[in-house]
Amino acid sequence: MSSVGEEAGPHPGSGVTTFRPLEPRVNTGRTSGEADVNDSDQRPGTGVVAPAEPAYVAKKLGPAFWISVGWVTLLILVALTAGILPLQDPTAIGDNLPRLGPSPGHLLGTDELGRDLFARVIFGSRTSLVVGFASIAFGIVVGGAVGLVAGYYGGRLDAALNGMSTILLAFPVLIFLLTIVTFLGQNLFDVTFTLGILSVAPIARIIRANTLAYANREFVLAARALGARNRRILVREILPNVLPSALAFSLVAVAVVIVAEGALSFLGLSVRPPTPTWGGMIAEGGQVLAQDPLVALWPALAMFVTVLALNFAGDRLQVYFEVREGGL
Repeated sequence: MSSVGEEAGPHPGSGVTTFRPLEPRVNTGRTSGEADVNDSDQRPGTGVVAPAEPAYVAKKLGPAFWISVGWVTLLILVALTAGILPLQDPTAIGDNLPRLGPSPGHLLGTDELGRDLFARVIFGSRTSLVVGFASIAFGIVVGGAVGLVAGYYGGRLDAALNGMSTILLAFPVLIFLLTIVTFLGQNLFDVTFTLGILSVAPIARIIRANTLAYANREFVLAARALGARNRRILVREILPNVLPSALAFSLVAVAVVIVAEGALSFLGLSVRPPTPTWGGMIAEGGQVLAQDPLVALWPALAMFVTVLALNFAGDRLQVYFEVREGGL
């Protein structure tokens, strides 16, 4: 009686087929697919199985992101409470000696007119933050609505709205700013409204591109098959998916608008004096740069750190909210 085993082939010269007994297999509690994967990870010559690589690694924003957000949050809080903080009047002339260096009474010194630079930097942040965040909020509301409608409905409506945004993007920005500010005025509302108009086209392009990516996804097709109206699909299905990318871009756009407002102030086309602005302080400090460079250094440094923090936070959010198929 032959034992059950693996066929070894015919015995030489006998014509009889022999069988080699099967080696016993140890049950490791793993499926064959898992065994193959783990066996392939065995380190040669050691007999030690290397741990399998995780299929998904959780994304983290990182400490630098929170430092950037902390700086922007602190700046916003200080700008909002500047009126109740123990600060000197940023427009008062003659209360202090001109061009004083940093001291306990004047943390950043004074300018050529004796105005406290620390108070002027704090109050100047109000203008930059209001213009930056308000204009981008206007751009998200208007441009977001245009991008959603154009990307979802498509056709001639998409072509018309996309053509309008192309014209706005092609128009020279500096000429547009100079024209609008000259005719409307140089107050906070007019400058914010002008920069808000310029932010509509790029935001609409980004929202439209993301809407096109989600308009034919499975959950949208399922909602449409269940009889959901277009308005509900836009608000409940597509909008929550395009908002993260819009939020990430909006922080970078705020940084760009702050720089643009500073450029207008440097050219004397932003909010008129005596209201302090970072760009206006840099322009005033440029006139006495050889005698006292600190007058221009402090507002320039505040603008640089704020713009850097907004750019870094926006980039990290863009990476964090990036969606990849299959969790890869």
